[in-house]
Amino acid sequence: MSLTVEKPPNRRSIKYGILLASAILGCFCPGLGTQATSAQSDASPAPSATNYVPSISDLMIATIQPRHIRLWIAARSGDWSFAAYELGNLKGAFDRLGRAHPTEHEIPLQDMISSVTAQPFEDMHKAIEAKDGTAFSKAYGDLTSACNSCHQATNHGVVVIRTPTDSLVSDQDFIGPVLK
Repeated sequence: MSLTVEKPPNRRSIKYGILLASAILGCFCPGLGTQATSAQSDASPAPSATNYVPSISDLMIATIQPRHIRLWIAARSGDWSFAAYELGNLKGAFDRLGRAHPTEHEIPLQDMISSVTAQPFEDMHKAIEAKDGTAFSKAYGDLTSACNSCHQATNHGVVVIRTPTDSLVSDQDFIGPVLK
């Protein structure tokens, strides 16, 4: 007689499952508002449902931060194809953020994002093409510093990003520079 013991799910797979489920819900929930709007009569449009724009914080947490983490993990794992893919996703996410929120505290956000990310993105692209982990780490550190400079400039200096560790939201330093 053979006894089979079911192995408990891996904590990391549970975390990624939760993150994936959140991302999927984020994609489909805005569509529910538009479907409900289109079901209403043409005489009474619902402008709030069709004009919804996620906040900068929502976009950062839902699109930028996970891609920042995945880019690091891909490069550290030597999966250069996936790193190139995530770099493209990260660039696109920053572009959409800048288009959705052209200004923040009277600062042209898209211009700021472009000016601080252009060089690190170029350097990361070159490092990924060359499969050079050392160059990638430097460029990634430069991008992370650029993120923190934007946070400072837009009065969000309490948000401190760092190189990921192994936790789910590992690239955010909740202690910050003040308490260190």
